[in-house]
Amino acid sequence: MSKTIFTNGLIYTLDPNQPVVESVVVENGRIIDLGLHHDMSLQWGRTEASEIDLQGKMVTPGLIDSHLHMSGVAFNFLDLDLTGVTSKSEMLGKIKQKADTVSPGKWLIGMGWDENLFTEGSIPTIEELDTVSPHCPIYLKRICHHAFLVNSKALEMSQYHSSIEVPKGGSIVLDPQTNKPTGLLLESASQLVTKYIPDKTYDELKNGLGQAMKFAIKKGLTSVHTNDPAYFGGLEQTYRMYDELINQEQRGLRCNLLIDYPYLPALKEKGMFAGFGNEKLQIGAIKIFADGAFGRRTALLSQPYTDDPSQFGEAMQTQEVLFNIIKDAREQSMPIAVHTIGDKALENILDILDQFPKVNYRDRIIHTSLVREDLILRLAAPSIVADIQPRFVVGDYPWVIDRIGKERESYLYAWKSLLSKGVICAGGSDAPVEPVDPLLGIHAAVTRKKPGKHECWNEGQKISMHEAVTLFTVGGAYATNEEAIKGTISRGKLADMTVYSKNLFALENPDELLDTNIEMTIIDGEIQEV
Repeated sequence: MSKTIFTNGLIYTLDPNQPVVESVVVENGRIIDLGLHHDMSLQWGRTEASEIDLQGKMVTPGLIDSHLHMSGVAFNFLDLDLTGVTSKSEMLGKIKQKADTVSPGKWLIGMGWDENLFTEGSIPTIEELDTVSPHCPIYLKRICHHAFLVNSKALEMSQYHSSIEVPKGGSIVLDPQTNKPTGLLLESASQLVTKYIPDKTYDELKNGLGQAMKFAIKKGLTSVHTNDPAYFGGLEQTYRMYDELINQEQRGLRCNLLIDYPYLPALKEKGMFAGFGNEKLQIGAIKIFADGAFGRRTALLSQPYTDDPSQFGEAMQTQEVLFNIIKDAREQSMPIAVHTIGDKALENILDILDQFPKVNYRDRIIHTSLVREDLILRLAAPSIVADIQPRFVVGDYPWVIDRIGKERESYLYAWKSLLSKGVICAGGSDAPVEPVDPLLGIHAAVTRKKPGKHECWNEGQKISMHEAVTLFTVGGAYATNEEAIKGTISRGKLADMTVYSKNLFALENPDELLDTNIEMTIIDGEIQEV
């Protein structure tokens, strides 16, 4: 394979040994040299190396999303996407428009609705859903994937009756006047419906995933850490799909697969483990849920919710069950990646982790939304990564303050505190909960405000542009123990780079991020076609 010199760039390596260079030399997908344009041309220009002119553009190590759901992004290409809808009437209009194209009895699936964005109206009632779609069953996931909307046709096809047994941890919201379903299902109650929804075909799923991968690359991402088996038909089918797209069809995007706990026996049976695979596709940690979300007051708190003092949230598992889950993972030398929103859920997980030896890969605390000073100190360990999603400030503020109270706000999405205490942090989107676009995550980390707005929430927890970019590069590499091969632009590392239309480190106003474009996404030294 011939050498390529990426030259005439403003290349921020994030490697303290050589922070800024003009040229990077790549061979066989690896960086073999870097430095000044003159030096690199003199050293390598006579070896029949091709040159790619970066035209003075800013370059960083390839962006990494440390936590998303590529399956959810794929379904946005296949199903009704309600992301960003700002009123009840708009939501109902989109549902009707889609329903008019669906044959009677066929399921209408959608996701992404968020009533906190509504400037008019509230969550649609079951009667309203019946009006816009009387002929086909509806199943609509909220953006957080912890609440769901269905119509009467969906309940009918799911054989609902008033005495039906609801799976533990879930609930069917009933109208207090009529004691009939409102159409809203919470947490595991969704299982009453999902078991009746026909699975998409393998080809449909693979097509959607292919589109999602292309979209991620377009946004500047070179690697993602994704959690999908529960939505892609289990471990075997999920791995097969990624293997075909990445290793056989050379789609480019590097993917680390988080595996849900129920598939742990299947991992053992197939001889898979953390790090199994290659530099393009790897098995990651075991995914676990410790609690729910703030929106429905299911995030587990150490003190009651301010707007409902009778509620502390919900533990998704008892401590005994959590202990046994982590014990099972450790018996296979697997790290865990645990969804942890509330401070009590975080405390519970750390208490259990303290009882087990470390493994070769870091454990990951996903979200780490509400913390306390004592918990931050416990997180500052080389074996733990706080997997944070900066864009949550856009989706959760200001209503989340009603939930937890002003006195706890300083420990909500406390990224500055985490970093200053030495906690290893990685940046992700949790897409499709928040947009895939990492520049929006960086903007949220730096400004702690919604795009176009001027309010800044908890200003003391802002981080610098350099810290924010580091979350989505160096941090992502640490999350999968790949800091030796990615995360910085250094000799011997993978030739993954992201090229921008503006210099992020020289912006006068961070809002300029919002009209910054990705000029190139380079993976293995190859410019990706999008």
